[in-house]
Amino acid sequence: MIFSLADRFEDMRTYQQTTAQATHEWFIVDAAGQRLGTLAVKIARTLSGRKKATWTPHIDAGDFVVVINADKVELGGDKWNQKVYHRHSGFPGGLHTETAQQVRNKYPERLIERAVRGMLATNRMRDVQLGRLNVYVGDSHPHAAQKPAALA
Repeated sequence: MIFSLADRFEDMRTYQQTTAQATHEWFIVDAAGQRLGTLAVKIARTLSGRKKATWTPHIDAGDFVVVINADKVELGGDKWNQKVYHRHSGFPGGLHTETAQQVRNKYPERLIERAVRGMLATNRMRDVQLGRLNVYVGDSHPHAAQKPAALA
């Protein structure tokens, strides 16, 4: 029996997820002792939903992520002193620079937030996805009612 190519692929369809089908789960990550870049990659993939088999580029199906112990994240080498963050006020002479050590001393959660922000796609969904990121300095967090699972 001879089948044509059209008969063979007749039942194959490309899956397109809709917004109504999107589900958002909760995950928790302990940042203590983990490298900043490796941790940010895991978080960014979870926020964008790329870890799911149903991922569709134009549908926001990412999950919520709670990060605890943000002050205990690690950087390799001498990056605490060499890594520099720049921001500008918009006025002449308004350039402000801080090392990673200075940022960690003031606002340790900003290290993780900024690293994850840089790893997400620069589109309209980035701010929505970042809204699902919750970073806390200590061991406690107010999201126990959502029963977050450990992020693998």
